[in-house]
Amino acid sequence: MKEMQKIKSTFSVSGMHCATCVQTIEGALEDLAGVISVRVNFASEKALVEYDPDMVSKEDIVRTVSGVGYKAMLEGAPLRQGFAGQAEKEKEKELGDLKRKVFVSLALGLLIVWGSFPRLMDFAPEILKSFWVQFLLATPVQFWAGWTFYRASFPALRHRTANMDVLVAIGTSVAYLYSVFVTFFPGIVARAGIETLPYFDVSTIIIGLILLGRYLEARAKAGTSEAIKKLIGLQAKTARVLRLAQDKLSKEEVDILIEEVVVGDILRVRPGEKIPVDGIITSGESSIDESMVTGESIPVDKHKGDTVIGATINKSGTFLYKATKVGSDTMLSRIVKLVEEAQASKAPIQRLADLVSSYFVPVVLILAIFTFVVWYVLGPEPSILLAILNMVAVLIIACPCAMGLATPTAIMVGTGKGAENGILIKDAASLETAHKIDTIVFDKTGTLTIGKPVVTDIVGISDKGKGESREVLRLAASLERGSEHSLAEAIVAKSQEEKQKLTKVVGFRSVVGRGVEGKIGKQKYFFGNVRLMEENGVDVRLAKSDLAELEEQGKTVMLLALRSPQGKHAELIGLVAVADTVKDSAKDAVKKLLKMGLSVYMITGDNTRTARAIAGQLGIKNVLAEVLPDQKEARIRELQAKGRRVAMVGDGINDAPALALSDVGIAMGTGTDVAIESAGITLINHDLNSVSAAIELSRKTMRTIKLNLFWAFAYNILLIPVAMGVLYPFFQILLNPIFASLAMASSSISVVGNSLLLKKARIS
Repeated sequence: MKEMQKIKSTFSVSGMHCATCVQTIEGALEDLAGVISVRVNFASEKALVEYDPDMVSKEDIVRTVSGVGYKAMLEGAPLRQGFAGQAEKEKEKELGDLKRKVFVSLALGLLIVWGSFPRLMDFAPEILKSFWVQFLLATPVQFWAGWTFYRASFPALRHRTANMDVLVAIGTSVAYLYSVFVTFFPGIVARAGIETLPYFDVSTIIIGLILLGRYLEARAKAGTSEAIKKLIGLQAKTARVLRLAQDKLSKEEVDILIEEVVVGDILRVRPGEKIPVDGIITSGESSIDESMVTGESIPVDKHKGDTVIGATINKSGTFLYKATKVGSDTMLSRIVKLVEEAQASKAPIQRLADLVSSYFVPVVLILAIFTFVVWYVLGPEPSILLAILNMVAVLIIACPCAMGLATPTAIMVGTGKGAENGILIKDAASLETAHKIDTIVFDKTGTLTIGKPVVTDIVGISDKGKGESREVLRLAASLERGSEHSLAEAIVAKSQEEKQKLTKVVGFRSVVGRGVEGKIGKQKYFFGNVRLMEENGVDVRLAKSDLAELEEQGKTVMLLALRSPQGKHAELIGLVAVADTVKDSAKDAVKKLLKMGLSVYMITGDNTRTARAIAGQLGIKNVLAEVLPDQKEARIRELQAKGRRVAMVGDGINDAPALALSDVGIAMGTGTDVAIESAGITLINHDLNSVSAAIELSRKTMRTIKLNLFWAFAYNILLIPVAMGVLYPFFQILLNPIFASLAMASSSISVVGNSLLLKKARIS
């Protein structure tokens, strides 16, 4: 049986005006054979579709969206220079059209209002008081500017769904058609005892205000996706590449477009220039500002063999580097993709808004009909007019736009804010869950510690005067130069750092599990653990206190001894301690998490004494030691069984199962692709303080979402009864449909505006 393929594509969707539109599109695509999952984001107007290309094509997806009354377009490569994107151009065109319709609608509507109230505006020109002139002014507004509502309503009704456009189309059409009847048949209206007054002002001003609200909403929503635009704008436009000259014998430097760079190209970067693509330095050194990608403000020193990231800035020095990743494989492209997918995802809290929205419009239609009937039957004269106006007010005020925008706008701003600070959030669910975390489990090696052993202490034992510790290091490094052990690398690296000249070793032998031995000059040296010393008759009592103290600190201690040609017993001459040191940010990060009221654990395969020594340096009291790589997942499960909400922070392949199992997996950006793929949050800035920052960002985003939802629901719960006329029996107050449309537009804009406040929030 052939295995199902899975690919993801992002489509730009236009024509959505409320949460009901989202559900209509998602429902249509989910029914399409071959579609695995669909996530439609009302705020960003994008659909992220996962599908099997053998069963369904991109064209099928576009046609399906068009079939339910909306327009879909496959998005182009986001980082391709000089490519604005067809979808982006379409949005700009739609925004321009919308702006023109707003201007025309409100201009004509205000002229109609001017002529509709002769008692208040007796200075109005007589021509504007004519019902026929008002009809001529209102008709283009109703069927040109308002066509957007009809165009979206027809397919919605055809598929037995109802959205915001249906409410507006019905409400304005009722006001317009009644006004047309009054204009054409005033006698019939007068004989019925009803004052012959058209309501063209109501239909035109409502359309103008709703379109104005949509225009302002679209402008505000554009601000929520600024993070993506900023990231895309970081990329360099050109690259300086070394290519063969025309004589085929020498190389010359050529400036080319970044799209033309291929893997393996050698590129030159000069001071002040942006690094075009990811790669590895082959010659030269420099200091590079990586803040735009990692959020870390301090420039990073780079040397031969170090990796560089595309879009970062070369501060000083000229260097050559080999391109290793280009196009969609670069770090910047991956970041953009992760942020886009996160912004298209749905938070679990949004299910409530989606559920309410699915029933909302049909309920509003029922309430509007009920309002009309009650006012027509029980209302005072002119009951037919009051019934119509109150029904229109209910249809217009009941806008589910605010509910549809409450969650996605906050998610977009929150994920964008995270990306600007080197915190990549894979999906909205991870962002939401992070605020509930009460337990943080840190992997030790490579996460809390550097992951690379370094020499921490050198102790001379016998009294041979000044400089003995340097001699101990030189002899140890000379012996270890032939070893492949990671501890040997640390000792040799320390010697090179001290610029020592190493001595040739004769008869080198590695003793498995104990250390090494060999001759330097005429003397034989032993370098290794206590067991090696004991086997060669070395008295270690002189080093007992130093040995105990260093091991208590969690350090690995190796002893150096020598045996002269005449000597029967070897003599201890020094100790070298090696340890995996903690990261600079680790202690401060743990302190912040504890201050936030979280329980902090450290998990490691080290023995208990070493583990507790490291944990003690960081202020961590909960230690899970001697845990094998395949047991980490089980330990996370044990904590969850106790009712804890667990976030796992790790970086290695062996951390991937634990990262996937935890409530929120947090991967270090310096870690493996597997770990990053398994995690919900990735810290590309390498700073452990970002763990607390991610949780704080989640808390602030959730507060914003809850406030948005509160106002969205409160707006409808309070104003729909007012539009129905519940205040009339007590205070003779009715809600004019024009004010209803103004309130409806304001509700959506306020929700977006509240979400944009997140951009100013401080996270640390």
